[in-house]
Amino acid sequence: MKTKTVVFFVIVLSLLLTACGASGTSATEAALVPTVQADDTIISEGRAEPVRFVEIGFNASGLVSEVLIKQGDPVTAGQIIARLKNNDAQTLETAQAAVARELADANEALRAAQYALDVFDIPSDLRKLTADEAARVTLEKLEQARKEYEPYKYINENAKKDTTDRNKDCKIKNGIEKCTNMGRYYEKVLDDAWADYHKAIQWLDRQSALEKAQVRLAEAEKNFSALQNGTNPEEIAGTLASLADAELRAPFPGTVARLDLKVGEPASVGTTVVTIADFSKWAIKTTDLTEIDVVNIKQGQNVTITLDALPNVKLTGTVDEIGQTFSEKQGDIVYEVTIILNDTNPAIRWGMTAEVKFTK
Repeated sequence: MKTKTVVFFVIVLSLLLTACGASGTSATEAALVPTVQADDTIISEGRAEPVRFVEIGFNASGLVSEVLIKQGDPVTAGQIIARLKNNDAQTLETAQAAVARELADANEALRAAQYALDVFDIPSDLRKLTADEAARVTLEKLEQARKEYEPYKYINENAKKDTTDRNKDCKIKNGIEKCTNMGRYYEKVLDDAWADYHKAIQWLDRQSALEKAQVRLAEAEKNFSALQNGTNPEEIAGTLASLADAELRAPFPGTVARLDLKVGEPASVGTTVVTIADFSKWAIKTTDLTEIDVVNIKQGQNVTITLDALPNVKLTGTVDEIGQTFSEKQGDIVYEVTIILNDTNPAIRWGMTAEVKFTK
């Protein structure tokens, strides 16, 4: 990274020689010019790239059966770039049929889940609660009933031998018969608590089933709507890619900057085969801005740019983003700063190097 420092040293030496008759005089004067101090302009290097670009590939594997565009061609959003031959992959038409079936199934699942919840007999003492609240309340009562029953769980009518110290205390104070009756009472309380808890869990399960069915239906409706004609292709690019995975489509308007597809060759799922870029707007990303200088850069700051390939073209831009992570370059810690160009030039190419001047 270079920081502009302009230092001028001017030394003027004047020798005046004057000879008059027998007497001679000489004078030397040195005029000192003040030093011009360095300004605070920060200069960095960067590279040009489109503001908007994407690298895409198929969401399925198979042989490439069609390639419908060439490198350098313009494409529109949703335009088919290539098709894949794979019996398990779906074209747009087969994906539309599949989501239509899923929509019907999701509607039926929701109806069944709603009916199961509607006919469920919720205990009267729980009806003012939600299913989640009922599960929590009945669990708390169950834990309390367990604690209350614990001292009596070994007592029965024929018990002659105590098994716990607490049982002995109870029998000494109340007698075996009374303690046995108390044990039966707390056992009944525990059984009722278990029954209420099981009922609450059943209610919660049916409520959860209904919520899952609602989510499934919403997803099916979204997919069905996305695959119909007239939908904005940019909004449904991800859905098209995942469902119609036998086809590779452009997610937005742009130019095919790179194409690595040939008919008859295999394509692997997830492998980048096409790069699409919108060359109507450009960014410059710095490559050598050090930690010492990045602290003086602010978002929205004005920038002037000179491309090495176009030295007579002056461009302006604005700092859009300052990187939060770092990298190392020749022993320096450097940060990437993204500048959005305010203007453009048809001669700009991806990867061109530029001089970037950050000014206040």
